[in-house]
Amino acid sequence: MRKEEVAMESQPAGAGPVDHRTLPRRRGETLYAAIFEATLAELADVGYARLTMERVAARARTSKASLYKRWPGRADLVLAALRHRRGAPSPTPDTGGLRGDVLALLRDGAAQLNGLMGEVIRGLMAEGLRESTPIATVRTSMFDSRNRRMSEVLDRAVKRGEIPAHAVTPQHIALAPALVDHHFLFYGAPIPDHVLTEIVDAVLLPLLTRPA
Repeated sequence: MRKEEVAMESQPAGAGPVDHRTLPRRRGETLYAAIFEATLAELADVGYARLTMERVAARARTSKASLYKRWPGRADLVLAALRHRRGAPSPTPDTGGLRGDVLALLRDGAAQLNGLMGEVIRGLMAEGLRESTPIATVRTSMFDSRNRRMSEVLDRAVKRGEIPAHAVTPQHIALAPALVDHHFLFYGAPIPDHVLTEIVDAVLLPLLTRPA
């Protein structure tokens, strides 16, 4: 392992720098866990806008080079830390009915936006207005995954005879989560549950069940 990948101990303000080469080496999952924990702690303390690779490296007691070797920038690192905290993806809801399945999906998405994921999404969108940002990473990590789960829900509803097959379109798949995002971006968190039920009952279900 390269020298810059060994641990670096953070110091109080005003203290001199510590030679991280003198500290115990950490590898594999131990090092990853320390980096992810430091990333999430930085997010909670200073928010996405002020989070830097340098701050995370200092908090994790490792080198900045160790971070950049694994993640090209802070967006990739932060999303990896959030995935690590959440663990394995949740199974697609199957409540036995379309309305219950969609509400379960939207509530899961709202819970993410109400937490650190929401802070990251806001930060990335603001960052994208100023400079090139890996928003495609967010799309792959969050949007593509939830659209896949929504597609599964709608396909099951077709098999149960709740909606016609022609109702399963890319626009209908993405509509309800996009409306949740819209509410979050304009009104912030937490997202009230009545907003989710209105999206399902007043917008999505009427669209899905209308005749061709």
